[in-house]
Amino acid sequence: MTAISLRLATLADLDAVNAVIEHAVMTWNLPERVKRLTLPSYRYQPHDLNHLQLMVAERAGAGIVGVAAWEPANARDLPAGKTGLLLHGLYVDPAQQRAGIGRRLLAEAVEAAREQGFDGLLVKARPEAEGFFLARGLTPLPVTDAERDYPHRFWTEVGAPIY
Repeated sequence: MTAISLRLATLADLDAVNAVIEHAVMTWNLPERVKRLTLPSYRYQPHDLNHLQLMVAERAGAGIVGVAAWEPANARDLPAGKTGLLLHGLYVDPAQQRAGIGRRLLAEAVEAAREQGFDGLLVKARPEAEGFFLARGLTPLPVTDAERDYPHRFWTEVGAPIY
């Protein structure tokens, strides 16, 4: 396979970014109707580029094959006394999975947290993605408030290895 390059997304990338997201979402273990109804909430819009850092992974000949987005996390969602970025989304085209693309995008998000002076990266994952984040060395966060805490949250400190 050809090498993967990472770069910040541009407005011109949004159609390709959203195509990757759609391909990924359509593989989720949900009823088809639920996937179709929720898909619009996962797509990125031009105004999102004003609030999120959006990183794309490209493969020569295949175009954009992965995307990750992050923004500063709400302090109440973070481990006590910590600052961090929230991984807003991490998607890899299903035909390109298991090639290290997700790992590279995750490592890039952790590096962005370090560069911006944060303590770490917070992830709110789909249940099916828990294994991916555990295998990368992220730590599950406990649910302390069942009415507020998302149940599938993970944390990693900047400087921690991403496997």
